[in-house]
Parts: sequence; structure tokens; C-alpha cells
Amino acid sequence: MKKEKKKELFRRISLILTLLILVTSIACVKTENPSSEIPFDRITSSESVSGETLTSEDITVPEESEKAEKNGEIFILYTSDVHCGIDQRFGYAMLEAVRESLEQKGYTTLLVDDGDAVQGENIGTLSKGEAIIRLMNGLKYDVAIPGNHEFDYGMDQFFKLTEMADFPYISCNFNKEGELIFDPYIIKEINGTKIAFVGVTTPKTLNSSTPKYFQDENGNFIYGFMQDDDGSLLYETLQNAVDSARSEGADLVYVMAHTGNDVNDSPWTCEDIISHTSGIDVYLDGHSHDTEQEVILNKDGEPVPRSGVGTKMDAIGFSHISADGEILKTDILAWPSEEALDDFLILDNIVSEMVDEEKNEMNQKLGMVFAKTEEDLRVDDPVLVDDEGIPVQIVRRMETNMGDLCTDAYRAESEADIAILNAGAIRANIDKGDITYNDILSVVPFCDDVCVAEVTGQQILDALEWGASTCPDRNGGFLQVSGLSYTIDVNVKSSCVSDDNSMFVKVAGQRRVKDVFVGEDKLDPKKTYTVASNNYLLMENGVGYTMFDGANIIKTKVKTENQCLIDYITDDLGGVVGSEYADPYGQGRITIIQ
Repeated sequence: MKKEKKKELFRRISLILTLLILVTSIACVKTENPSSEIPFDRITSSESVSGETLTSEDITVPEESEKAEKNGEIFILYTSDVHCGIDQRFGYAMLEAVRESLEQKGYTTLLVDDGDAVQGENIGTLSKGEAIIRLMNGLKYDVAIPGNHEFDYGMDQFFKLTEMADFPYISCNFNKEGELIFDPYIIKEINGTKIAFVGVTTPKTLNSSTPKYFQDENGNFIYGFMQDDDGSLLYETLQNAVDSARSEGADLVYVMAHTGNDVNDSPWTCEDIISHTSGIDVYLDGHSHDTEQEVILNKDGEPVPRSGVGTKMDAIGFSHISADGEILKTDILAWPSEEALDDFLILDNIVSEMVDEEKNEMNQKLGMVFAKTEEDLRVDDPVLVDDEGIPVQIVRRMETNMGDLCTDAYRAESEADIAILNAGAIRANIDKGDITYNDILSVVPFCDDVCVAEVTGQQILDALEWGASTCPDRNGGFLQVSGLSYTIDVNVKSSCVSDDNSMFVKVAGQRRVKDVFVGEDKLDPKKTYTVASNNYLLMENGVGYTMFDGANIIKTKVKTENQCLIDYITDDLGGVVGSEYADPYGQGRITIIQ
């Protein structure tokens, strides 16, 4: 016990020393040499040392008595896929502190966001994204683009959020019946340097948000993202925007993208887009939640830095521009610990106060404990981490115990034969211990309805094949299941066919999904089964699941997803998630042959 306490003490001291390094490095920006190297290094872990015990009260962000004169240099700070993680890891308050420190040292800053800010946590769900926009206004964001999840509260609410924003949204490809909704780009002139920001959002938005939001009453798509079979329409659209910005005198062109680097987003990945365009200086990217810093050759063979900035504020991106308009460095500040900086660092600024105000009322309602779990319930791998020390998400590529728990809840509460759930709807871990309402809303934040459909075994086979089409790569459409088991042979190339809107059309060749069983019986393609899922998947073609079109929906609103999970844990499990969910990799429902 003493060893554990000592280890914990050393761990906390290590974190605190890391923070001291961060604060000191930010404070030590040298204005007398404005073209010097980046004034803060990527955050790394410090060695644990013994010494006087420190507490968070010992650490404060240094106050500046007076600001330095402007040195002509620029820092573009950027975020992406915040997903309402306003007080996680860096958090919005630390973002404000970093920006203010740079401004005090003489740098001019711009702050931009690459999408998926307003959805993903309870504060977004309960306010339909409005709390996040208020906080972004407080941070004085300069420009933002829509990610696919900006649309999750419906089109009316999306436009309400963009009207609430004190900053412009841009997008060169989001359109209604061919007419752009926003300006394709914006040019900011700072210290004589004209910087163009061009926005682009993945066409995958049409099925990774709710497809019906982009359709008219007859089911026709009226909103789009310049999608086609081979990506050429989007490449041309972006190229035109870049060329137009250059013709208006832009010295530098930054693409703000929500496209990502996942293979299942082809032909609209960052590599696809950069390799088919020219004239882009830096590609700031989101959507795939990665923190990769890479260089991709454009169509002329010229190098373009591409920067991913993670998710939930585990990183802050920066691009440093000299006084004469030269890009010196583009990189990220990464915070690998799951601990929030706010837990160790006293931050007292206008944004921290706004965050507290937005959360206080919500926390009173959501902090109530209603159950407990004896096991860690996972969407992330319990062991593996990426190069930045961030846990690797696995729920979108394989079975997990959290996926088992959610689908078991839907099946039990709906009394269906089986339950299926797109892995993108399962968003968070729950650690061993108490379970609060806040935990449940973090796991299933979309508040969709659980419904039940009568479908054929063939429709189930097509759904499993579609969900497994990109395995072992991540895919929000990967299916977690209950009452069902199946095998995926990834050595078989997927033969799924999709249309221009990335919606399922058919399986055209050999199937990679086999050995499908409902309970102990092999699935019969001609038999009818009752299937529980959310309305997003069964009724709205979510993630392209068109094979359920025309299915007989026998229960439209069993319960909301979060209420279904709450009731299953309290009623069916007696308030305790026990040993049946002990294995983080699940109960053996999904077998993957590699």
C-alpha cells in the first residue's frame, strides 16, 4: 500500500513538473529575436523525482505586467474534433492561456477550428451545441468549418449555431442544390501578410451524420459536399477556391479540412486531396482524430505539411509565421496524459469562468450515481497507445465489452431477437466504480431512439458485410452485436458497392463475413428476424445502411438510447455491471481472421 501511495505521489509530481516546463517555456518567448525557434516545445513526460510535495495551488500561469510590442510574427493556433471536451486534457481555459501568453509576448495570434466541436459530451447534448458556441465566442475564434457532427442536431439547429457564432464558418464544398452555403475561403491580412483559409468538409458527412437531414420530404438529397465516384469534383472545387484566393493576393493558403486519413474515407482523404491539388501551403486536418504530422506531395510533386490535432483537446496545433511571411514550423502541443490540465493548474481567465458557468447547472443533474461497474468498460484498447501516448480506439474495428453492454441493453429492453449498433454511436469508456448519468450520456450522447424492425436474414448479412467492409481499419459503421455472432475474413477483399453519396448499393462478389449465428442457430437468409438498433441506423440510412429501406418498423420509440442503457443496468443487471463483461475485448461474438 505504501509503495502504491509513493508511486502515485511521484506520478503527480511528474505531471506537475511537466506543467512547470510548459508554463516556463511559454513565458520564455524571446521578443528580441522574433525569428527564433518555436517558443515552446511539444509537451513530454518528465522524469519522476523526489522532493517537496507540490499541489496544484503551487502552480499558476504567470501574469504579465505589460504586453510587449508586436514583433510582426504570427501564430495560427488550431483545434479539431473537440467533441465538447472543453475541460479535458488542455481544455479551453488552457487554450486561452496559451493564446494570451503569445499575445503578451508580442505575437499576433489567429485561432481556427476544423470541425466537430459542438457534439460528443453531455454539455453539447443538453444544449444542442449552443453552450460550445458561447464558449468559442468567448475564446474569440477567428474562423471555423463544419465537421460532419456539426449537423447532428438537425439542419435548423445547425444554422442557428452558425448564426450564434461571432466568427464566420467557411466551406468550399457544402452546398444546397449546387449553391454554396458559406464563403469558400476568408483572407486575413496580418502585419502585411495575407493568409487565406479555405474550408472543406468530407462528403462522408452525408452518411456519418443523419442522411435525412440533407434530404427533402421526398427523400432526395438537396444538400451535398461535391461528392462523386472518384473525388474529382471535390478536387476541382477546392482547387478553384485556392486559385481564387491566390488571385485575390493571398500570400499563404491554409486549408482547414475535416477529411482525415482513414482509408474508408477515400477518395476524400487528406492524401487524396493534396495529391490532386496545388497551391496549398499547409493542410490543417481533422475527422480521423489522429495526431500525425506528415508531409504529402501535391500534384506538382511539392511537399505540403499535413497536421492532425487529435480529439478532446489532447493537442493544440500551431503554425508559426515569421515577420516576413515565411512559415517557420507547423506542429502540435500534445498532452498524452488522460488527466486534465485543469486538475493540476490554476487557470483563472474569462474562459475558465465561462466553462464553469456552463457546467455548473448541468453537473448538478448529471453527477448523480445510479449504479456501479466492477469492470472497466472500454471503447479504447486497455494497453495500446499511439505515438503520442493516447489510447488506441478499437470499438470501430473489433468487439469490445462496451459494445456488448450497449447492444445487450437494446436487445433486452426491446425484446428483439438481435441487436446491432454502429460503433460510431459508442463514444466513451466507463472506468470501474460508480456510474453516473453523466457517464451514460458520454457513452451514447446522441439521444437517438431505440427502435425495432422486422428484417430478413439476407438484410442482416448485407448489413454485417457493409459494417465489415473496411475492417481492420476504423469505421464508424462497424457493427457491435447482441444475440448474434459472426466472423470477418479480412483476407477477402470487400466487394461492397456504394453510390456517389457513400450509401450501400449491393455486395457484388465474395463475402468476407461468414459463420453468422443467431444464438446457436445458423442465420437463415430467408427467415424474418426482429432487430433492435437506433433510428439512425434502421430508419435514417445512417452510415449508409440502405439495406433496411422498406423494413417493417414494429417499434419506433422503445426508449432513448441512454435511457435504455440506464434501465438495463439498473433493472436487468441489478445496478451492477459484473464479471460477464470482464474481458475488454468482449465475449467472442465477433471473430476476425487476418
